[in-house]
Amino acid sequence: MIRLVLAILVVASLAACSTPMIVDNVPVEDRSSTAASSAGAAGLPKPGGQSEVAAVNTAQINPDDLSLAAGRTVYFDYDSFVIRPEFQGLVEASAKRMQADPAQKLVIEGHTDERGGREYNLALGQKRADAVRRALSLLGVSESRMESVSFGKEKPAVVGATEAAMEKNRRAEISIR
Repeated sequence: MIRLVLAILVVASLAACSTPMIVDNVPVEDRSSTAASSAGAAGLPKPGGQSEVAAVNTAQINPDDLSLAAGRTVYFDYDSFVIRPEFQGLVEASAKRMQADPAQKLVIEGHTDERGGREYNLALGQKRADAVRRALSLLGVSESRMESVSFGKEKPAVVGATEAAMEKNRRAEISIR
């Protein structure tokens, strides 16, 4: 009898959850046709299991001009973990900096805005951090020198329910340790 009651409570609590579930590692990204093609550019698998990686020229980046001690931030679109083109240079510069100093390690922290449930946002924050980590790995940074973690909506950069505040919270922060 107790097992039946517990099973009903579990089913009821799952049914009450208003946030979508992530099943079979399906991307939580913009569902427009351009998002699927840009996923390959960020090193994420395209539908059908293939990935596409663009050549990157990091020779023009001077590692002495880069200061990652204070951290760098990559911002994301709503409900997406695709690295936007305007932040690709920041990822490339971070990779160049890591290659210039092999003793350094970095942590990538994924964050979300306040919309959505706790579990959903933790998963989305992890996907954002992993997307940046994957891009850095494709640029030659060793996986053993990187760690990606998610804080979901728990550590907002800006407090508030305005769209401007939420834009600042949809991010992945890169910091050297």
